[in-house]
Amino acid sequence: MKRLNVIIGSCLLILSTTLLTGCNNLKAKNMSEVKNQNESACVQEVYDFIKKCQTYYLATVEGDQPRVRPFGTINIFEGKLYIQTGKVKKVSKQMGINPKIEICAFDGQQQWIRVQAIVVEDDRREAKQSMLDAYPELQGMYSADDNNTQVLYLKDATATIASFSGEPKVINF
Repeated sequence: MKRLNVIIGSCLLILSTTLLTGCNNLKAKNMSEVKNQNESACVQEVYDFIKKCQTYYLATVEGDQPRVRPFGTINIFEGKLYIQTGKVKKVSKQMGINPKIEICAFDGQQQWIRVQAIVVEDDRREAKQSMLDAYPELQGMYSADDNNTQVLYLKDATATIASFSGEPKVINF
């Protein structure tokens, strides 16, 4: 009888540990899903704002000199925010040396956005093609299979949407 109680007690301990571990794994999985959904919403909000502006200004650094130029390509691919340029351009070389960038855009009304990020090149054909599909007018100058098309996604980004009339909204992704 004592031996049976030990066996039952051991089984209950194993069962409760298994259930607890399963619940913790489920909880961790759900938290990961929530984080991914939240990040997707953040990326979408920043994309929507920049897309509405049509033109944004990309700042890089060349030596000790800031460089700013207008851009228009912005795309979401696999949940990440992408920009596009040509590898032969100075901007590409500047981002290759120092991947820290800043984007600024004004909606023409009352709000503007500033995005600080690190760019990471994605040399996959699928990423390039996704950008070119979003901007068919670029297909006369770029191809997913050429050695010039460059797409980069934003990593460790902090976007601030601000206006003269309200508190800024900070979005991290």
